[in-house]
Amino acid sequence: MSITLNPNREKSLLRRHPWIFASAIRHVDETHVSGSTVDLLSSEGQFLARASYSPNSQIRARVWTFNDEPVDKEFFRKRIRAAIEVRQQLKVDSHSNAYRLLHAESDGIPGLIVDRYENVLVLQSLTAGSEFWKETIADLLVEETGVTTIYERSDADVRELEGLQPITGILRGTLSSFIFPITEYNLKFNVDIAHGHKTGFYLDQRENRHGVGELSKDRDVLNCFCYTGGFSIHALASGAKSVLSVDSSADALALLEENIALNHLPADRHTSLEGDVFQLLRKFRDANRSFDLIVLDPPKFAPTAAHAEKASRAYKDINLLAFKLLRHGGLLFTYSCSGGIDAALFQKIVASAALDAGVDATIIEHLSQGSDHPVSLHFPEGMYLKGLVCVKG
Repeated sequence: MSITLNPNREKSLLRRHPWIFASAIRHVDETHVSGSTVDLLSSEGQFLARASYSPNSQIRARVWTFNDEPVDKEFFRKRIRAAIEVRQQLKVDSHSNAYRLLHAESDGIPGLIVDRYENVLVLQSLTAGSEFWKETIADLLVEETGVTTIYERSDADVRELEGLQPITGILRGTLSSFIFPITEYNLKFNVDIAHGHKTGFYLDQRENRHGVGELSKDRDVLNCFCYTGGFSIHALASGAKSVLSVDSSADALALLEENIALNHLPADRHTSLEGDVFQLLRKFRDANRSFDLIVLDPPKFAPTAAHAEKASRAYKDINLLAFKLLRHGGLLFTYSCSGGIDAALFQKIVASAALDAGVDATIIEHLSQGSDHPVSLHFPEGMYLKGLVCVKG
């Protein structure tokens, strides 16, 4: 089974980028089952790679391997073992019992995300190829990790582009509760793996949360788009004078309050506020409120480059307001997880926001996702989280 590319469309594969778009394909030799394995051939018939086939997606094929090797159970066992070994070498479990175990393309298994929450694995299958091999991979995960419980959260919108329906539920083992505590830098967080964002928690921000905590002592902190309060808990635990946590979800704020109690933190130094962050920031500005440290960790405004223009306006709006609310010498931790906004554009947006706010600001640190979310040199799209720490002059 093979797919032949149009002339001169093999260049991305020669650079080891794992995606082939529909426009690059000249001929499909037969009708393939969604997710099945196909050989990618140049226009002259030369073998280039072995990939999964997705007839419904514009990304028509995703490379499993650039070598002429079988894609079978043992192939995936090797990829899973390699990913586990990398995490062990990095000692990602030294500060938390929750971390990303498999990071899709960057770990050589496109479309598959697996997060470990102590004794539970949460799996997301996002593409036709990962769906085709899901049961095999689930068995291998149990064998290679010793974790017997796997919960599936294959409910992301991108599955629609693959012609796949959302699927959630227990894939292996049993669960007595969907909510349970994890630890992170000696702090505890209740995680809802069934209903929480992503797989239940933003594991990619672990080191950045710790960084905010280290700089929060005796400061008035504003945490926007706070979700279940990761940044807020670290700030309170590190001695913040006050923390105001803002989010539009009452359920997330309720879990935040549980997390404060779980860590025996002073509730009198914390306030939760439900509402639209954009509107609340304007109200704070009009009321002349100010803060020493502000965290902006919004949801994905631009999932693709097509959404970049509209998203840029939203990012600029919240950063402009944040600069106005910061006191002299205050710190802004600002993030974008949008795939359609690269690091250079994000910095330009924040710079423009500072200019329009009439403030001088300096970048003192660039931030990204944790080391358990690696980025293949051949797949720059894997670096989706961009962060800046700015000080207001």
